[in-house]
Amino acid sequence: MKFTIGFEKEDLKKLHNYWDEIVLTNQWTEGKFTKMFEEKWSEYNQLPSVSFSSWTGAAMAALDFFDVKGKTILCPSNTFMATPLSAIKAGAKIELVDCNKNDLCMSFEDLKAKIELFNPFAVWVVHIGGHIAFEIEKIAAYCKSKGIILLEDCAHAHGASWGSKKPGMWGDAGVYSFYATKTISTGEGGMLVTGNKDLFDFAMKYRNYGKPDYSVTGLNYRINEFAAAIGCVQTDRLDEIVAWKRIYAEKYLDPIYPKRVMFPEGMTSGYYKYIVFEPIEKSTGKVYDLPCHSIMQKEGLFPNTEWVAKNHWCVPIYYKGDIEV
Repeated sequence: MKFTIGFEKEDLKKLHNYWDEIVLTNQWTEGKFTKMFEEKWSEYNQLPSVSFSSWTGAAMAALDFFDVKGKTILCPSNTFMATPLSAIKAGAKIELVDCNKNDLCMSFEDLKAKIELFNPFAVWVVHIGGHIAFEIEKIAAYCKSKGIILLEDCAHAHGASWGSKKPGMWGDAGVYSFYATKTISTGEGGMLVTGNKDLFDFAMKYRNYGKPDYSVTGLNYRINEFAAAIGCVQTDRLDEIVAWKRIYAEKYLDPIYPKRVMFPEGMTSGYYKYIVFEPIEKSTGKVYDLPCHSIMQKEGLFPNTEWVAKNHWCVPIYYKGDIEV
């Protein structure tokens, strides 16, 4: 199955019309399509949304808003280095948490132990592979009871849901990525979602040097109008893309891969990855094959993370990758 970006050819005319409008207006940033992209994402994800030029920009906005400098943040070891690096760049100290074998996401039991040990200010939970962390309800409730800030790394989770809730709705903020390989993409880009109005206002200024009054010490993390226009087209297609992947998985993959991630009742995955726990001939590799504790040379016991790194593989599940459903 050949890799394809989830973009419909019939949307090219619509996108070119958007780009023609951008060229004609001479407003290539901070314009109509940035606002439209945010409005569409807010409507889809049911939370106020602020667009950025990258996942990193959105993450840094949230971390700086909560003033994590000098404080401890817990992060799963089974994640991409972007997650701990964002906190380190914001001046925080990172400690790592083991994952579960069944969902590859943060272990609630190990999180409780690490909270007792390190007394963290915040927790990064990561939704891996397109599905939502299976223990997110317990993680969110426990963090709230302890007064701990909960940040959701939603980089893989486009189109996922659990009941009536979308990624980003359990924590104080959620951060999405629109990197080129994601379920929907703008090439590069990110989005912060939050129900915290003060964080929303902070993020709007943070991405633009703190303008207009410079009360916020931000930098340039603006998305440009051309990328935002792609985001508008892609957000309109998100349900369709996820539905195609779900039908493909159910029809072609589930019958032959019984040793796969099994989702809880009521959960819909965005199917960024199709994860199985057995070697396969034509794998696209692993979600992560080198844990953060190995990269960062962190001491501690992470048995599930190490097991997962050795015992999972990803089956190709690219949107319409030479196969129609």
